[in-house]
Parts: sequence; structure tokens; C-alpha cells
Amino acid sequence: MNIEAADGPDDAAAQDASRSTPLMSGIPFVTGRYRTITDALDYAATGATGYNFFDARANLMRAYPYAELRADAIAAARRILALGVQPGERVALIAETGAEFAAAFYGALYAGVLPVPLPLPTSFGGRDAYIGQIRTQLTSSDAVLVLGPCGLKPMFAEAADGLARAMGWAAFAALEAPDVALPTADPDAIAYLQYSSGSTRFPHGVAVSHRAVMTNLTGHALAMQLAPGDRGISWLPWYHDMGLVGTFLSTMAVQLSVDFIATDDFARRPLSWLTLISRNPGNSLSYSPTFGYDICARRVSTQTDVVSRFDLSRWRIAGNGADMIRPDICQAFVDAFAPAGFRAGAFTPSYGLAEATLAVTVSPVGQGIVCDLIDERRLAGEGHADAPQDMSQPVRYRAIVDCGVPVHGLTVEIRGENGAVLGDRQIGRVMVRGLGIMEGYFRDAAATEACLSPDGWLDTGDMGYQVDSHLFIVGRAKDMIILNGKNHWPQDIEWAIEQLEGFKAGDIAAFSITTPQGEEAPAVLVQCRTSDAQERARLKEAIRTKVRAITGMTCVVELVPPRTLPRTSSGKLSRTKARQLYLAGEIVPFDVAA
Repeated sequence: MNIEAADGPDDAAAQDASRSTPLMSGIPFVTGRYRTITDALDYAATGATGYNFFDARANLMRAYPYAELRADAIAAARRILALGVQPGERVALIAETGAEFAAAFYGALYAGVLPVPLPLPTSFGGRDAYIGQIRTQLTSSDAVLVLGPCGLKPMFAEAADGLARAMGWAAFAALEAPDVALPTADPDAIAYLQYSSGSTRFPHGVAVSHRAVMTNLTGHALAMQLAPGDRGISWLPWYHDMGLVGTFLSTMAVQLSVDFIATDDFARRPLSWLTLISRNPGNSLSYSPTFGYDICARRVSTQTDVVSRFDLSRWRIAGNGADMIRPDICQAFVDAFAPAGFRAGAFTPSYGLAEATLAVTVSPVGQGIVCDLIDERRLAGEGHADAPQDMSQPVRYRAIVDCGVPVHGLTVEIRGENGAVLGDRQIGRVMVRGLGIMEGYFRDAAATEACLSPDGWLDTGDMGYQVDSHLFIVGRAKDMIILNGKNHWPQDIEWAIEQLEGFKAGDIAAFSITTPQGEEAPAVLVQCRTSDAQERARLKEAIRTKVRAITGMTCVVELVPPRTLPRTSSGKLSRTKARQLYLAGEIVPFDVAA
């Protein structure tokens, strides 16, 4: 596929640069001083930096200095209180990338109520599924007010029926904002609820205090070595922790400007992301799950002159996180964009989750992607991540990415099934403790107790190991397939199938099932784009053969239509949900003879 058409003439880009908020704030750079989000915004608003919103073609739609944002947020706080919302109650916000959400989110904080960012509709599931998801989250959070885009009001109003009042942005902005005193934020009070699709079950509202957020943002700033002259660029959704905390809050907390394009716009024109990075005269900070880099690399061809289109030489931090990091995809991105100045060392792998506010570990700046090549036999059979001992036999390796060291304020341990702390290269559950850990799941003591110990240790639900305090993530504990006493990671099966022509990341979901004979067996659902029955039969056999060759396992293979596999709210594949839908008969495979 050829590169997209240019997003506009150079003079238009220059005009956008002159109208957007500047690179330098004009005030002393401060990090770690404030203990509440509103105190951080009060200070950022004394400078010249802020948020900037761009369309799908990377044209500036609105510059939003922090001073203007703060004034709008205070007005929003007064409107919220005038509606009768009491301090401590929840206000749900449909997380559209734009000034309206930003003002409402900070406004809720100034009003002493808890903002609850909720997702926008996706292409998966349709209208009814979206309404059901929003209603479930509204019920969980016990929100009393829902605000969102006017065009989506019919859906979120239906979801809120009988639960909460629903208003569009325009109707909310038209309300009076009486001049009433606003409460002073308590550092130890809950700041907001973040719905997590990551650890334990879904949905649970992760309750995060002001102090936890600001502590984690300080650790993030130190790990990334943030400084004046840096600028954020992001397409990440604001209902996900990487988008909300990693860019929306983190840039404001250190008085940096940031350029946003909406997630849907990125999906339509992903190279606009790289256009914004290219225009930035300072050092760019931008994060993405692996699939974001994959999409961009796929949008260019060997005939494309990336040199004339992009300048990625000032991309200082290219963060990787939110899902398993794929070194092969990262290398493909380097191959595609090194001619445009992208440096492989800019890649900055990290590990985090909403239950720890965001960041848990970050790799050293400039290190790039560093992989541990592990003997798959040891990994699966013995729970050790080390080099092969018997070189006389063929060795199958798995590359596992170094996700870095714990950020300031957090401690990481790897523990075995009996709770004992494990040594280097021993695989166990990843446990985290520190000031950035959540208070718990909102009004769900049982779920909180299941993952958060009385002494503050969070069970992330992930499996990994450490080497000299560097963390390596192996996979999700709940996704593990155990056959004949050996552990098999679904990623291995999925990656095997991805090597076949016509399949890519996100097309395959692997999990275990019980056969009619009562035996455990691995199964894979594979999204298939061909309608020819004979070709489908050939593909099934090719998939079985490939998986057997790489993993030694014989799989049940089911081909399903494109766009069938379920996703979490952040766009990640949900193997658990795929398994549930398949076993319930709600995912119907193509009728192909085995």
C-alpha cells in the first residue's frame, strides 16, 4: 500500500505551528512538587503551554492553553455543583478527544467529584453491545450524571436510563455557572475512577487517589527524563490509562504542550501521527502499543520516499506498552522509518496497568528494544528463563523484551505459587507495591481482596521474571494453557500462525478447551478472509501443521469471519471473552470439513 497523500502544504503546517501552544512554557519547569492534580493545573496555567487538537489530516482545529483550560474547568465545576452533584459522587464522561472532555474532567476534580472516563463506540459489537457496556460501567460506578458528545447522546442516554442524568456537551456548556466556592482537593482522596480491561476481572472501577497519580507521574517524568523542550504527540484514547495518565495528565503535570489527534482519526490516517511528530521543532514524546507501530509500517512501501515526507530525528521517546511488545514489529518500523531519521534507541519499552495508576517499569532512555532469547523448553516445562543447557538438540527460542526497572516509588517482586520471592530468571507472578498503587476497586471489596494484600502488594495477574531488577513479561496468568503438566503461552501459538501468509497480529485467539473426550486441548480461532471452501480447508491444515512444528501441540482450528474476535475497551484481543463466546455458540465458525 502506498503512503497516504500529503496532509497539506508547508505554509499551512507553518500556520498551525504559529497558532498552537508553544514549546516552552515561560515558567520554571516543575515536577514532583504538587500532590493534587488541580494544584498541578493551577501552576501549569500560569505558563503558555497547553493542549492542541488536530484533525485526521493533521490540521490544527484548536489550541487550548492550560490557562484557558483551567478557566473552563472552574466554570464546569460550578455547573456540576449547580446540578446538585455532591462532592464524592461520580460524573461519567464519554472520553471524546477534545476540549469539552478536558474541561469536564478537570472540572469534576475542582468540584470534588469523581470523573469516570468511559469509552467511545468501536466497530466491534455494534450499538446494543456499546449501550450494554456503558450501562454496566454506570451501574458499577453509581454515576449520577453522564456527559458526552451530542451525536452520541441517544446511546449514552439510553444506557443511563433510570440510573443517571444524561447531557450533551452543548447543553452542559449552556448551563449557568454560579460563582460558588469550590472545595480544596485532598491529596489522599480518590481523584477519579479508571475502568481497567487488564488485571483480574472486568469491569472494575480502579480508584486512584490524587497522591497516587502525582507520585506515579513524578516517577514517569524521572524515568523518561522529561525536560523543557519536550512535546507530547498522541492518538491514544483518554478512557485508557496510557492515554489518560501517560499523555493527558503527564504532560500537564510538567507544563509541556501536547498535540492530539483522535483515535478514530488515527485509525483512518495513521501517518498523520508521524506528520505531527515531524513538525515538532522540539523533542517528541509519543507512546503506542505495538499495533500502532505496525499499522504505520504497513502503510508505507519500499517505493515510498519517507525522507521527503517525515523527519523523525527528534523523536526522543517512542514508548511501547499496553500489550505484549513485539520485537519483530518494532524492527519493521525501524526498517521503514530509519531513512526519515528514526533511531532504534528511541524505543522505550515499559510495563504498567491501571491498578498501579500507569507506569510500573520503564526501560532506560536510549536503550531501545533489548530481548532475552529464552529456551522455550525451559520456559514451558520448568518455569525458568535461561539459555539452553543441551546444545546437542535443536533449540526453539522465544524473544522476551526488557521492560525496564521500577519507577520511583514502586517495588517489584516475582513470587511463586506459595508466595515465596523468586530469584533472577525464575518465572512467577508479578507483584507491585508502592505509593502509586490503587486504593482498590470501587465498591468491590471482594475483587480488591483478590488482588491487593493487606500490606499493599498488588498481584498484577501477569507472569514474568527479573534479571538485575529489569522486568521481563511472559504473559497473562489467566491465559496460560496447561497441557500434560506443561505451561504453554497462547502468544506462541498465535505468533506461529502469524508466520503464515495472509494472517497478522489480532487475527488469532488461542485458548484451552475441553474436548468431548474430557481432555484438555488448545484451540485457536482464526479470522479468515477467503470465501473459497477448499482454500479454507487448506488453511486449516496449514495452521495445524505450523502450530505443531513450532509448539509440538495439535490444535483444534476454527476459521471465523473477519472482525469476529472480541476486543477490550482499549482495543486489545480478549482471549477470555473469545473463549466464552465460542463455547456459548455465539462465535460461529465457517462450516469447513476438518
